[in-house]
Amino acid sequence: MEKNINIRQMKADDRDEVIAMMRVFYDSPAVIHKSSDEILMRDFDDCVGDTPFLRGFMLEFDGDAAGYAMVSLGYTTEYGGVCVWLEDLYIKPEYRRFGIASELLAYIEREFPDAVRFKLEVEQENEPAYACYFRGGYRMSDYGLMTKENV
Repeated sequence: MEKNINIRQMKADDRDEVIAMMRVFYDSPAVIHKSSDEILMRDFDDCVGDTPFLRGFMLEFDGDAAGYAMVSLGYTTEYGGVCVWLEDLYIKPEYRRFGIASELLAYIEREFPDAVRFKLEVEQENEPAYACYFRGGYRMSDYGLMTKENV
C-alpha cells in the first residue's frame, strides 16, 4: 500500500501540535540556540498571521501530523530576486526516511516559482539530512555565516 504525503499551509488549529514539535526540535542538537516558549508561540502566530515574511507548513503522512516546516522570505542582491530560507524542518522520528523532506523541498520550489535562491542550514553530522538536501540540489556555500543577535 502506497503511503500518502500531504503538505499544506499551517492553520491556527495546528497550534498545539506544531508547538510540541517545535519544542522537540529546538531542544535537539540540531539547533544551537534554545528558544523560549514565548518565541516559539510568536513564530507560530506569525506563520498563521499576516506577516509576509514567514510561512508555515504542516507535513502529513497518511493523514497524521508527521512534521512541520517554516520558511522566511527575503531578497538576495547577489542574484537579484526573492530568497527563500528554510528556517525549520522537523520530521518526527517515526516518519523519517519516507521521502517527506524530499517532497517538501520540491513543494517549496513549486510554491515559490519566482525565487532565485533557496537556503537552509544543516548540521553536517546529520548525514541523512545532508544527503537528502544534496539530492535536492543543495550545495555547501563557500560563505561563512556570521550572526549578531539583538534579542
